[in-house]
Amino acid sequence: MEPRKVVEAWVEAFNKADASLISSYYSDNAINHQVANSEVCGKENIHAMFQEEFLAAEMVCIVENIFQDGEWAILEWKDPLGLRGCGFFQIQNGKIVFQRGYWDKLSFLKQHGLPIPHD
Repeated sequence: MEPRKVVEAWVEAFNKADASLISSYYSDNAINHQVANSEVCGKENIHAMFQEEFLAAEMVCIVENIFQDGEWAILEWKDPLGLRGCGFFQIQNGKIVFQRGYWDKLSFLKQHGLPIPHD
């Protein structure tokens, strides 16, 4: 499956809040790095991350654009609350091997009434 199609399927799984389905798009040794958080390494840990996040907040990804260049797909997204972000997905053999996302964590936490960590 070409990178653009993998990301389209990933968005569908994300919008279903299905941690098992979404993690099926990752390779066993994948890395997911949302820059507002620490890197998550490995498919099992990525599954656990999504499971926890889907329980914490109702999230919806509205695709604005998906671009493809070689083994990379770039997703520009927004949500119904006005948050915007982008994600970079490296796809090899139909699986996500690396993902990096950029979004405003403080705005997300405030919009969903979640606690703001104080380090």
